[in-house]
Amino acid sequence: MGLGLKVLHRVASWPLIDKLGLRKQSEQVLFHAAKSGFQTAGAAARAFKATQKLLKPARLGAAKSADLFDLTPSDEQQMLRESVQSFASEQLRPAALKADHDCKAPDTLLRSAAELGICVLGVPEELGGAGAERSAMTHVLVTEAMAHGDMGLAVACLAPAAVSTALVLWGNEDQQAAYLPAFTGDKSPVAALALQEPQPLFDPYGLKTSARETDGGYLLNGTKSLVPRAAEAELFIIAAELNGKPALFIVESSAQGLGVEAEPAMGLRAAATARVHLKNVKLPASALLGSTGHYSECVNLARLGWCSLAVGTSQAVLDYVIPYVNERVAFGEPVSHRQSVAFAVANIGIELEGMRLATWRAASRAERGQSFIRETALARRLCADKGMQIGSDGVQLLGGHGFVKEHPAERWYRDLRAAGFMEGVVLV
Repeated sequence: MGLGLKVLHRVASWPLIDKLGLRKQSEQVLFHAAKSGFQTAGAAARAFKATQKLLKPARLGAAKSADLFDLTPSDEQQMLRESVQSFASEQLRPAALKADHDCKAPDTLLRSAAELGICVLGVPEELGGAGAERSAMTHVLVTEAMAHGDMGLAVACLAPAAVSTALVLWGNEDQQAAYLPAFTGDKSPVAALALQEPQPLFDPYGLKTSARETDGGYLLNGTKSLVPRAAEAELFIIAAELNGKPALFIVESSAQGLGVEAEPAMGLRAAATARVHLKNVKLPASALLGSTGHYSECVNLARLGWCSLAVGTSQAVLDYVIPYVNERVAFGEPVSHRQSVAFAVANIGIELEGMRLATWRAASRAERGQSFIRETALARRLCADKGMQIGSDGVQLLGGHGFVKEHPAERWYRDLRAAGFMEGVVLV
């Protein structure tokens, strides 16, 4: 890092820079290079260690099953949902355009999101968290509310919570004692759950990243893609194939052989996505998270998270186009008076309710400890197809305004495409 900054500083001091009128640009390059370098160095410097000895792993119990099938949120869930919605509308939505342009979420906003306590929602009270019982439904409501502000920023804010949730669900007593206290402290670590790989038609059950058993540990090789905030991350949970079966591994950013490469994408640009390269990364035997049997549950819980993100963003589209078509006048009357426009808006509302119901149903089964694989598959298919259609319709209903960044519809369209192929990152 020091050598790179030295070269950049020498280049920035050339007299030719002033002659070409590039002084301001060169200073910006130097500033961002230094900032990124120190962020990466700071992330690698944190040392995770146990602050207490646990006799057994702390788990959250399954939620109590109601006698009647009812997906209505409880009073506590509704209050939490409204609180997160206020945060999303007041802080995420106004910052979304600049964050999308900069490919980075503002630090102040990330700190504010951490202060909401999202990372500790799924952590048991005995470990310093706020969780009393396993509630995938609560996580779904929070994720949906965050995405209503902006999906890219929501992913950036929620990524660390996926790691803390995974540690609670599948971590043993030593892993929980070493890592979970950091998430309940004053400054929670930047962390990410990395399943996605740079493959066409990526299959999470056909991983190319491999883990090989060695004396006293494992050796990881491969590449993970679209990992949020990877450049500043301090902790990863990485999926790799072990003995022919997918498994999850805890990897600290300070591990030798781990490298990060920026990977800005079509959507989710505010999440600062990047590739994580693993070249002969040596891990101790204690790095294996849970058993290989937990991987399928991880995939399905992550897919529910993406369904929630799609529902929240689709709701944002609907809430934006209704006043627009009512106020936009063409040929002497609001465009909503046109039957084709009115039907298009109605279809968004219809499909959105179907997406929400399917997602909530799967989440309610997950939190009660019932099988939710089939319900998750249905929700995933519905949210992938209809979410992209809603994004496209939102752009179409705005006409020329849907094509420019002055209106958020084009950004929502780009973000909603992610719901159909992304794996991991979020966990409910």
